Amino acid sequence: MQQVISLAMPFFGLIFLGFLGGKIVKHPAEGLAWLNIFIVYFALPALFFQLLAQTPFEELAQWSFVMTTTFATYCVFVIAFVVGWLVTRGNVQEATIQALVGSYSNIGYMGPGITLAALGPAATVPTALIFCFDNTLLFTLVPLLMALGREDHVGGLSMAIGIVRRIVLHPFILATIAGVLAAYFRFEPPEVINTMLTYLRSAAAPCALFAMGVTVALRPLKRIPRELPVLAFIKLILHPFLVLVFLSFVGDFEPVWVYTAMLMSALPPALNVFVLAQQYNVYIERASSSILLGTIISVFTLTTVLYLVANDMVPADLFP
Repeated sequence: MQQVISLAMPFFGLIFLGFLGGKIVKHPAEGLAWLNIFIVYFALPALFFQLLAQTPFEELAQWSFVMTTTFATYCVFVIAFVVGWLVTRGNVQEATIQALVGSYSNIGYMGPGITLAALGPAATVPTALIFCFDNTLLFTLVPLLMALGREDHVGGLSMAIGIVRRIVLHPFILATIAGVLAAYFRFEPPEVINTMLTYLRSAAAPCALFAMGVTVALRPLKRIPRELPVLAFIKLILHPFLVLVFLSFVGDFEPVWVYTAMLMSALPPALNVFVLAQQYNVYIERASSSILLGTIISVFTLTTVLYLVANDMVPADLFP
């Protein structure tokens, strides 16, 4: 247990320091803009590029793993969407953000740090694959459902172009593609570039977690959604459980891949949920409250999953 606490607490500690700083130092939220640009456009892309570029290309072609984990995320998205649709009495746009609360893990800011620290370099490939394809799935579903929920209908072609642009031009996706190509061609950047990428990669997790804490601190609890307990259960408990069941059903995966998928799915709701809520001007205050409370609850649920994984208390295959 001491090992698990030592592993988990630094991550939540960095979030807490950011939260504390956001409460003590009275700077406006706009002050985070350049830090977020550094994280999203430079530090995290450098992390994913290096992770993938240094991986043998053959290990990246795990389509059964990709399809299984992405399907699990899709299932919890649908379940959370139905809950939101019932609570809001058919409001598609609000239900879409609620579905994100129940399915969109903080795989960008917390994912790589947690999985690599807990499981070592062997978690590199499954972490990157889950990140890439979960983002692709959700970046496709959200614009589609938001367009369907609008009163003024958007043309099908315009909507399709917008969705493709959002996916293809996202810096994380671009970095993943570049990393896969580098792995395929066995490309090694010049030493000076590689050193710079290493510096950026090392800054990714600390900066992202601190920024997450500040962001939550600057958006105080105003409206706590009544459906939050159900959405938190779907995100923090049902999601990792379904991942384990589905991967066990398909079978023949390395334990480290199964445990990586469980940890990624057990993460709290992503900050991008708030960003998307703000972008579409829907469910904004409640999205902020959901992220804050979901992160607090995950201190206990994620630590529990880490404990179970670290002590081999969860079989990697439920149906051997």
